[in-house]
Amino acid sequence: MLLLLIFGIVLLPKASTLKCFQCPPGPSGSCVNTENECPSNDFQCGALRVSTFAGASKVSDITVKMCAMAEECVEGSLNFGVSRTVITSKCCTSELCNSQPAPEPMKSTPNGKKCFRCDGQTCSGTLNCEGNEDHCISSTVDLGGKKTTMKGCASKVMCSDSQTVQLPGGIGVGLSCCQGNYCNSAISTRAGLLLLVAPLVTWVMFS
Repeated sequence: MLLLLIFGIVLLPKASTLKCFQCPPGPSGSCVNTENECPSNDFQCGALRVSTFAGASKVSDITVKMCAMAEECVEGSLNFGVSRTVITSKCCTSELCNSQPAPEPMKSTPNGKKCFRCDGQTCSGTLNCEGNEDHCISSTVDLGGKKTTMKGCASKVMCSDSQTVQLPGGIGVGLSCCQGNYCNSAISTRAGLLLLVAPLVTWVMFS
């Protein structure tokens, strides 16, 4: 009886973990679901979508399904003016509940906040923030060994040190965030780290 109890205690955490669909990053609708058991009961089933827009045109749409931590179930956007990347997600806590992809991003409108944006060699242009973009940002992007400054708007979640999204083709971005109109002229606040996303951002901006 004691031996059965010990086996029960050892096996209980594994038995309580969720089984979720897993689908590696790929163009929307092109991935094939496989079943995957989450490593612990701290995980939920999640679906993530990363959409990148140039103006009104969508230039990239990447979907992922996975076992996700609560902090990975986020909604937010990163807006550099010439390109805007939007993250949507849908998480759930029942067996194989992430069969559907994350929702398409909703159409957003200017929210009244204004930040500086970069245009060529200068960073004095005005960008009207959209949706829930409530921070101004300044970033340094490493493109093939050349550091390029980019400025714009971002949602609060994008400024979190713990927020990390890793996708193939992503670029490393060091972000500094602040609140207040045009506060990103020169930012000395601590930098967050966002491994983002947008494999076509560089193509849109620098091709």
